[in-house]
Amino acid sequence: MGSASQTPSQLPSQTSSPASEHGDPLLTADAYLLDVDGTLVDSNYLHVLAWQRALRDVGTDAPAASIHAAIGLDSDKLLDRIVPDADDDLRERILSGHSAHYGDLSDELRLLPGARDLLRVLHERGVRVVLATSAPQEEVDRQLAVLDAEQWIDAVTTAEDVQTAKPEPDVFDVAIERAGVPAARCVAIGDARWDVIAAAKAGVAAVAVETGGTDRLVLTEAGAVSVYPGVQEIVDALQSSP
Repeated sequence: MGSASQTPSQLPSQTSSPASEHGDPLLTADAYLLDVDGTLVDSNYLHVLAWQRALRDVGTDAPAASIHAAIGLDSDKLLDRIVPDADDDLRERILSGHSAHYGDLSDELRLLPGARDLLRVLHERGVRVVLATSAPQEEVDRQLAVLDAEQWIDAVTTAEDVQTAKPEPDVFDVAIERAGVPAARCVAIGDARWDVIAAAKAGVAAVAVETGGTDRLVLTEAGAVSVYPGVQEIVDALQSSP
């Protein structure tokens, strides 16, 4: 599946940090903490559309680009950015509207290239695989149904497990605990700068992918040790390593 002769656009960011003291964390970790939205499942732009529809339902709006930049944040922080003047009642209506509209769009969920292969390859390497998400259980159930890979997943986090979502480290703290592996021996894989920031706060090296729509420069500046076009290229890197 992989190839040792990748084009420059397929390689990790050349401005990324050097490997950890144990070598490249992508290749040497004992546990992989995987974001789902935008990393394994192509859902970020569905979230943007759901937020836009929810905002319009209550008579307001925000540019898609502004919403996209906040995808991956804790919902309260996302609303702080896109509707900073909304009162508690309006915020609750927007949150409910987003859930409803996203549910209506759930049939559009698709796997990103390499998603199932990544889970399988990691499982075959004998490492721990944890889906580190703060999505509500209903959304996680949809994601798991699309992935159809529970046999390769050791644990899953949900919104019920954390008080505050990314960029706070709660999600990764719980994922580390469930992996049963020290943070220094874990690697996080995500698509948003918020994933990278949260991983750093939890003491975990972060590898990023661009499939969520965030540019590699933004991801590198946030602290990603390497940036790949998508998880397929991560699969290729893992399969070409000893």
